[in-house]
Amino acid sequence: MMKEKKVLDYETQQIVSKFTDYTYTVNIYVPNGEVPQGGFPVLYVLDGSSYFHLVKEAIRLQSRNAPKTGVFPTIVVGIGHGADMHERRFYDFTGQAETYTYPARFKGNGYEKHGGAANFSRFLEEELKPNIQAKFPVNTQHEALFGHSLAGYYVLWQLFHHQASFQRYIAISPSIWWNEHELFNFASTFIKERPFAYEKLFIGVGELETFMVDDAQQIASELQKIMDISFYEALEENHASIVPTVMSRAIRFMNKK
Repeated sequence: MMKEKKVLDYETQQIVSKFTDYTYTVNIYVPNGEVPQGGFPVLYVLDGSSYFHLVKEAIRLQSRNAPKTGVFPTIVVGIGHGADMHERRFYDFTGQAETYTYPARFKGNGYEKHGGAANFSRFLEEELKPNIQAKFPVNTQHEALFGHSLAGYYVLWQLFHHQASFQRYIAISPSIWWNEHELFNFASTFIKERPFAYEKLFIGVGELETFMVDDAQQIASELQKIMDISFYEALEENHASIVPTVMSRAIRFMNKK
């Protein structure tokens, strides 16, 4: 009996970054059908090895009936690390600082390298996005960045330091606790420097995430003074279950005009 060969609806690239000196696995999904005027929106998904397929399928299925779901055909770009994912995330997704402090709950465990967010940002802006824009029909005025946990910290870091890079930001259970809550200082500076931010931000968190709920509520409350914020607390959800629970809501927010 012959086995049918599975035809994938996405492509995979290995992209070597000169800025981070690292090779990323990048999965790219492009919708079938007519290209909208101006090109497709694009959603860049951090921790792509974990979340690319979830996000791709949520968009693919719901965009079949966009008028009812509020989800439109979108290019999805998943950015994944290799076998050293856990260690590498603490480099790529954290901002540079003079010192790095882990909470007591880590019991002295941690990683040696931190502070690579600026280099990772250059990878996104100067290497990955131009590559995607050159090959696919992209609407460069409708690009979004998604991240969960420490990648959610990075989403907020990117907003505060390079807000014009994306028009939509999605931070799920962001690790605002990182390095003694330094994101609050970044947020304060961000707010002081502009009367209004045109970017939109979705923050989602699970009810069972205890202190992370308070952190997320606080930073959302501050940022709503100058920008369009959607904050959602998912009842009875935890750090592991939150992403599939709120993903559709986050995607609908991305599609808001």
